[in-house]
Amino acid sequence: MSKLTPAERSELRSEAHALKPIVLIGEAGLSPAVLKEIDAGLNSHGLIKVRVFGDDREARVAMYDTICSSLEAAPIQHIGKLLVIYRPKLEGEKETKLIKKGKGMREVTIVKPSASGTKKPSVSKVMVKGNERVTQGGNIKRAKPRQSSAKKSALGNS
Repeated sequence: MSKLTPAERSELRSEAHALKPIVLIGEAGLSPAVLKEIDAGLNSHGLIKVRVFGDDREARVAMYDTICSSLEAAPIQHIGKLLVIYRPKLEGEKETKLIKKGKGMREVTIVKPSASGTKKPSVSKVMVKGNERVTQGGNIKRAKPRQSSAKKSALGNS
């Protein structure tokens, strides 16, 4: 098991707050197949939640300890039937993000079908600004300007 400082553990707990459980442990308990799924989840995500169905607290604590020791993961949090487990991702794997959020330019590929439907679709790569979006039809639209409050503008004019 890897050792984490209390500050690191606290930060991981806050990151895990928004996560949904990706592995559910049922009546069969902690089988090799369940351990394999938890290992796959840790490899791809690094930080996961596991839900254990069962009312026996001692059994959940034993499962938690077994998971962390056999998969060399760090226990982050155990609240009720939810277990939060962390294992750093391997350095060799690169992190891919499908959607890049934030400001700045990004490249978007637009594929428009031909008008007749028999020819190849037209493919074009376009640079889109942070406040623009691509519609379903492949057109680029600018985000609408922010609406101003009638009350605030009345207060500012008086």
